[in-house]
Amino acid sequence: MAGFRNERDDQQPPYGHHAYGQQPTYPQPAPGGYPPGYGAPDPYSTQPHAGQDDHAPAGDAPPPGPPLPWKQLLVGVIFRPSPTFWRMRDYPMWLPALIVTFLYGLLAVFGLDSARESALDSTASTLVPYLLVTGVVMVLGALLLGTVTHNLARQFGGNGIWAPTAGLAMLIMTLTDVPRLTLALFLGGANPVVQLVGWATWLFAGLLFTMMVSRSHEIPWPRALAASAIQLLAVLMLVKLGTL
Repeated sequence: MAGFRNERDDQQPPYGHHAYGQQPTYPQPAPGGYPPGYGAPDPYSTQPHAGQDDHAPAGDAPPPGPPLPWKQLLVGVIFRPSPTFWRMRDYPMWLPALIVTFLYGLLAVFGLDSARESALDSTASTLVPYLLVTGVVMVLGALLLGTVTHNLARQFGGNGIWAPTAGLAMLIMTLTDVPRLTLALFLGGANPVVQLVGWATWLFAGLLFTMMVSRSHEIPWPRALAASAIQLLAVLMLVKLGTL
């Protein structure tokens, strides 16, 4: 009957539907732009968002894996320097560093023209002590220069350890000079080819010193280069130019 109202006239139409001539009604969004029950973030949730990196920065991560064996260490310093320096940044390597530097000191005498002539003119009884003293002096000098490089790196904001830095510096100093020293044993230290190889290996040593200090002490490469500058100049003056 027209005088009675239908109860359905007072009920709101379901979501998405509306009576003829009426505007549709939609649920009002909650603060933040999300409708109720439609994925609003929980402000008290402690779960990380999708794609969020919950790992520590790379600079704070420990070096991966145990220390390298001596063969892999010697090869890695020249052919895989960056991962080798990062792997060994917390591990001392005194035995290979001391042995390689001592043997290098024994052979370095024959790579310098004046020193080789003096050594060849001497007798065996005087040559052996002379070579042994030269090897010990080379070890002490390389150790001192590596210590200076480490201290400068610390002054420039580095966080590395003395023993790994000094050991790697000794290996870089000696291993990079092997090509020049090998040629000098047969051609003489004043040969132009030997001099050219000497300059090339010196630049390569500077690259490795910079990379090593930067990885071991986690400082930018300009600071790493500045920290190793004294050792680079000492290598150039004492070994490469033949003033040892």
